[in-house]
Amino acid sequence: MRAVTALLVVGCALTGGALLSTVWAAAPATPTPLPAETLKSPAEFVSIQDAAARSVALFTEAGKVINSPRCMNCHPVQRAPTQGDDRHPHNPPMVAGQAGHGPAGMPCSACHGPANVPTWGQDVKSIPGDPKWALAPVEMAWQGKSLGAICAQIRDPSRNGGRGLAQLHDHMANDHLVGWAWNPGAGRVPAPGTQARFGELVQAWIGTGAKCPAA
Repeated sequence: MRAVTALLVVGCALTGGALLSTVWAAAPATPTPLPAETLKSPAEFVSIQDAAARSVALFTEAGKVINSPRCMNCHPVQRAPTQGDDRHPHNPPMVAGQAGHGPAGMPCSACHGPANVPTWGQDVKSIPGDPKWALAPVEMAWQGKSLGAICAQIRDPSRNGGRGLAQLHDHMANDHLVGWAWNPGAGRVPAPGTQARFGELVQAWIGTGAKCPAA
């Protein structure tokens, strides 16, 4: 009996070890981060003597972030999020709802938690997340608009949710959800540059008169 018990114990141990090895082997590996585009610094625009022209150039550089999929996917005009670098419709189908957090019964938080979560998927490498995960308000709906039109909307308090330029800078430079664009999870190209550099460009744009490119 003791011999049989010993064999069972050893067999269970070996089987358990094999199962654990299989589970650990199947765990998602940490992928190599996808390269992001860089951003110029405000100092690289000082050679532009005309302040208005420099202001436009600064916003155009910041526009690399605004126009990136990491930002545009959550700023839809049609009030339904998009996904991926090609901005395809969100799967499963989703709408903003009353406050940008999804419809009743299917909030964004049903899938999106406070942080990015890696997956075992071949196509979807991670589920994005942030404590403030939500669609941008309708006042910040930009998809399909030119950079000049976006700029005019951003700086107009009647069309940007009542934000002044200082509030706008604080949002761009310090908001945690905006910062997600540079930490978007596996399988996504981060927004160009860094949030700090983006904030510097926005501040320099404001300091030169907050001029906009042609719409």
